Amino acid sequence: MSNNKKIRVGITHGDTNGVGYEVILKCFASNDILELCTPIVYGSSKILNYHKKALGITTTQINVARDVAHIREGALNLIEVINDEVKVELGQPGKQAGKAAFEALEAAVSDLKRGDIDVLVTAPINKDNIHSEEFNFPGHTEYLEASTGDGEKALMILCNDTMRVALVTTHVPLAKVAQAINKENIIQKLHTFNKSLMRDFGIQNPRIAVLSLNPHSGDNGLLGNEEKDIIAPAIQEASDDHIMCFGPYAADGFFGNNQYRRFDGVLAMYHDQGLAPFKTIAMNEGVNVTAGLPIVRTSPDHGTGYDIAGKGVASEASMRHAIFTAIDIYRNRQRYDDMYRNPLKKQYFDKGKDNVVLDLTKIEDED
Repeated sequence: MSNNKKIRVGITHGDTNGVGYEVILKCFASNDILELCTPIVYGSSKILNYHKKALGITTTQINVARDVAHIREGALNLIEVINDEVKVELGQPGKQAGKAAFEALEAAVSDLKRGDIDVLVTAPINKDNIHSEEFNFPGHTEYLEASTGDGEKALMILCNDTMRVALVTTHVPLAKVAQAINKENIIQKLHTFNKSLMRDFGIQNPRIAVLSLNPHSGDNGLLGNEEKDIIAPAIQEASDDHIMCFGPYAADGFFGNNQYRRFDGVLAMYHDQGLAPFKTIAMNEGVNVTAGLPIVRTSPDHGTGYDIAGKGVASEASMRHAIFTAIDIYRNRQRYDDMYRNPLKKQYFDKGKDNVVLDLTKIEDED
């Protein structure tokens, strides 16, 4: 498949009372991005037009389609997927908005699995509003793992141009983090992270820093034993498996002294340990990447933005970067898979066994 192919980017509208439609519309206010991809929003033309009117946006033209067979290249497309009337209440959480967010996500994932779209970009959701019998997951990452993983484990990575932070535990209450940290889990995350840095981000021989769980890396057991008993042995085992990983590093000094700049990736033990410094450093350009799965999914690193919904002040920078990152990952995977599709077989001799030796001197030149 050519890397010049115009990639079909499926975009879910997220929580309909938040800033999802605003950042989508602002992304496509100019046609520059349409030269790189064919965007397809999964949502509702009525809800989109409500947001356009509230924001005073008149420039963005929309092609409304029934399905992907009726989309147009060179245009912002919208596929109607909302079955019921949805009342938009800007800035207010509501179950209707959550239901609309799930319907868009479900339709987009269905098309993604069929290959009708190439990558998925998800606008922010309210996890409480979307929660239902159909969506009994802590967030997008866990839903996508169950829907598309085929047994593979997802890894949440937050990234910008200079920093990539992955998480051992994601949406876990802080009181339960320590019991969720074990050697096997850390090793598995390191393998997934290492593969993603190579395949998704195009980094050869990536260097990964691993953060500690406790303050001051446990102070030799004074503040906790997880570093000595779990994290350090996991790092050693992964290193023995030819993964270049180092640590554990105390998180405060690691970010405070800019040590993260020396590494291609940082593996944090829990959500806020990695994401709080990342979002402080990344400002409005952070992107959430779901690694480890057969599909490509990215998202802006911000939430629903209820406090600014409908005011026209939401920045589209993170959504724009999410779209560009999804395109880059899709192309990087193609290049990586093409490069390693037919590797040369390893040639070796087993001591004590009969080995066939090819004598090149006995091969006649047919010319």
